[in-house]
Amino acid sequence: MSDHLPVAARFSLLAEPSPGLLPRAMQPFAKRDLVPDHFASHREGGTLRLSFGMKAMPAEMVNLVRGDLARLVGVLELQVEQGEMERGPAVLAVAA
Repeated sequence: MSDHLPVAARFSLLAEPSPGLLPRAMQPFAKRDLVPDHFASHREGGTLRLSFGMKAMPAEMVNLVRGDLARLVGVLELQVEQGEMERGPAVLAVAA
């Protein structure tokens, strides 16, 4: 897969809930002029699950966004799935 071709990607975070988490989680996309095609947020007990989906994003930006999301204060788990646009995302990395 070439780094210059668009790919489908999904980012899923489990984090400690805090009032500033949602805007901080959108920042890695916004600063790269990306708008997620899908966004969802819901509580799971004492944690918050966030999910961002991109139907087509530059492949070279996936790891940049992943790194920024992993460094957010309060992130407990991050899963990133990436794949060819036709097939949809496949698991790329899981970090705690």
